[in-house]
Amino acid sequence: MKKRQSALLHRFLKDRVIPFSAHYGRIFQQQELTADDIRNTDDLVKLPFTSKRDLGETRDFVLIPDEKILKKQVGTFLKVLRHGPRGVKQVLADELRPIHMTSTTGRSAEPVPFLYTKHDLANLEASGLRLMQLSDTQSDFKVINAFPFAPHLAFWQAWYAALGNTCFVLSTGGGKVMGTSGNAKAINKIQPDGIIAMPTFLYHLLQYAAENGMRWTNLKRLVLGGEKVPLGMRRKLKKLCAAMGSDDVDVISTYGFTEAKMAFSECCPPKEKSPSGFHLYPDLAFVEIIDPETGERVPDETPGEIVLTPLNARGSVVLRYRTGDIIDGGITYKPCPHCGRTCPRLLGKISRVTDIQRLQLGKLKGTLVDFNTLEHALDDTDGVGAWQAELRKENDDPLGLDEIHIHLVAMDVTEEELRVTITQQLRDKTELSPNSIQFHSWQHMRELQGVGKELKELKVIDNRPT
Repeated sequence: MKKRQSALLHRFLKDRVIPFSAHYGRIFQQQELTADDIRNTDDLVKLPFTSKRDLGETRDFVLIPDEKILKKQVGTFLKVLRHGPRGVKQVLADELRPIHMTSTTGRSAEPVPFLYTKHDLANLEASGLRLMQLSDTQSDFKVINAFPFAPHLAFWQAWYAALGNTCFVLSTGGGKVMGTSGNAKAINKIQPDGIIAMPTFLYHLLQYAAENGMRWTNLKRLVLGGEKVPLGMRRKLKKLCAAMGSDDVDVISTYGFTEAKMAFSECCPPKEKSPSGFHLYPDLAFVEIIDPETGERVPDETPGEIVLTPLNARGSVVLRYRTGDIIDGGITYKPCPHCGRTCPRLLGKISRVTDIQRLQLGKLKGTLVDFNTLEHALDDTDGVGAWQAELRKENDDPLGLDEIHIHLVAMDVTEEELRVTITQQLRDKTELSPNSIQFHSWQHMRELQGVGKELKELKVIDNRPT
């Protein structure tokens, strides 16, 4: 695997990145490096990292071919022999001309566009087919793609996954287009085998359907992306499916980000077994796990930050991209204990550091609260139907103490029982005492979270005056 990845990397840098990327052309020149200095994946450490803050001038990261250089390359000469002088122009256009775009969501910064060529779209279809294979989604399945219609990776990865797997798919556009009720009615009519969606929206969708007496008896797979999927969320989704007549549903989580231009998936685990990690595609990307403080690579199965380098991308290309995401079990090259595949896997929970909200609470004398921990504590608590954490200031005074208010929907427990449980859970796991715990109806919680209005439902909201 390492030998093959090293060969792909060297050829990729030599023939495409260094000659056609303005940004990396400068980097190699400044570092006094050539492609011959990067002969294997270990040599990547000679290059600096790329991070989101480097992506301001996005055009500099697009591979823009130079016709004079292309004509001199051996690969182009071989293409001419195979396709003829006229045919080679179309072949190169398919490989190098951008025709599609996705972008980051832009919650914490301006959206960053990433361009795709037909070559990239073929990779997106290939990675999507692998996602379907890993989740054991058959070609004769009927699938609902409930990701929002948007220029974002999640929707397009799901679309190309269905295309690659040649299965029937209805793309509903999520809550913004058809609303929660419209999605539920469409699913009730089609009775799909699988649903691909964001976890929070799907959870509200299932709850709405159960509340309205719908029977979805054919469900076999729920494939989730765009948000973390704690074990508690998986349990709740399965419980709702069982209540509607689907007792044997597998919940599969995926991990993707705009800069990767693809998503990675868990495999379909045996019954009662925990997920075995996100399976990577070593022919399409090389993944390093580094110490986020030092930038040094860490040993296998050691926590660290995920860093990705594509091996076969066109359009927008980033090398050694620091995701800001921490994988708490690191990476392993051991065969998967569930499916036997020998591709690398990311193990454990992923904390999206770029999305971590850290709140310095004066009332706790400066204690820092990691909201990833808070989210897991609330999602994993049985009896919590849905929740939102609201940050406010005392008396809405900009100079007042910070406050946190927890909004909840209770399921199968009394409100008082849940109040005691949540208070204890947050104290134990975050050293946080909420200022209030307020209970709501499902409908009011959907309104608070922006179900059907927001791209991602609002689970943590900052209402502090500036």
